[in-house]
Amino acid sequence: MQWPFSRRAKALTSSAIREILKVTEQPDVISFAGGLPSAATFPVEAMQVATRKVLGEQAESALQYGPSEGLGKLREWIAKEYSRDGAEVRPSQVLLTTGSQQALDLIAKALIDPGSRVLVETPTYLGALQAFSLFEPEYVSVASDEQGLLPEALTPEVIEGARFLYALPNFQNPTGRRLPLARREALAAIAREHDLPIVEDDPYGELDYQGERLASLRSLAPKQVIHLGSFSKVLAPGLRLGYVIADDPLIAKLVQIKQAADLHTPSFTQQVIYEIVSQGFLTGHIPGIRALYAERCRAMLAALEKHMPAGVHWNRPEGGMFIWVTLPESLDSTELLTEAIRERVAFVPGAPFYATAPQPNTLRLSFVTVEPARIGEGIQRLGRLVARQLGGASEHLPLV
Repeated sequence: MQWPFSRRAKALTSSAIREILKVTEQPDVISFAGGLPSAATFPVEAMQVATRKVLGEQAESALQYGPSEGLGKLREWIAKEYSRDGAEVRPSQVLLTTGSQQALDLIAKALIDPGSRVLVETPTYLGALQAFSLFEPEYVSVASDEQGLLPEALTPEVIEGARFLYALPNFQNPTGRRLPLARREALAAIAREHDLPIVEDDPYGELDYQGERLASLRSLAPKQVIHLGSFSKVLAPGLRLGYVIADDPLIAKLVQIKQAADLHTPSFTQQVIYEIVSQGFLTGHIPGIRALYAERCRAMLAALEKHMPAGVHWNRPEGGMFIWVTLPESLDSTELLTEAIRERVAFVPGAPFYATAPQPNTLRLSFVTVEPARIGEGIQRLGRLVARQLGGASEHLPLV
């Protein structure tokens, strides 16, 4: 059968990360590729208790169709949580989605026409590029440095005609960078002055290793900012529950689009999550996630120091799940990955994270799913390979 695919469908490509994950499922491969939370953080016992309660006391509503906006009491809980940043959030401004990836898709459908200007960080989240590209925008990459997006790069010429700026201010995927408070304030001021919508994607905000929150962009510019959140990184990604916080007119339009996509997010999942979070579970649970991830981040940073040859650079994250590595310009991380798989170690090449002008000598390492001892072993393999590709021995590690 020759299927008559649409022009939009023909333009689709597979996620580089998803393709890599097919290989890394082999148990002897040390994988720093997937941006997956550690299964050690999944609250299995709390889930079991909440599931039994929901099925025992609320089975009829939990197994039934529900409102497209989402479970009312869970939306109220989210609104209360986000009102603590100084900008009041009403339940009517919250839409529950089937993962925050669906939120990206809904926003793209609502705001992007073919040729629409969309501003993105350099680099940016690959999943957002996939969601947005389906609607054929014109990307403009906004300059960034080791602290994240540069507000001064948002000149009137860059902003003119832009549908929105997409940004991840907290421990960005892929770089692990966190936008400093001064830059957040400058960015919010630009958004207010130019009425520039900002899509603030924040799945990692609670993963600060010191537990120190910075003001959200939405709290600084509530009328201009669309905030995306998720329960994937603080509970479990398999639950597929995210949310959008935005002004009522945009939420109303997103609800209409969602109705055409899936009617509503699963009622059962929402009920179970509400039972967990409404009892204050996250207050005691999240510090354990932070401690585990901080330990594994330290292990990877120490291994990089020990095993990487001169000329390789990386950042030192304050939270989140990722370390961004820049290789000497003579190396291409996509080509390096082929050799790395043979050495039974994996990472994600950096090029797919760029909307324009990819930098092939970059790569992303995710450390949270790997035990510290295995982190050391995997980075040792990778460092040896990089040194070999550079045509010499690492000053830290002899080639054997």
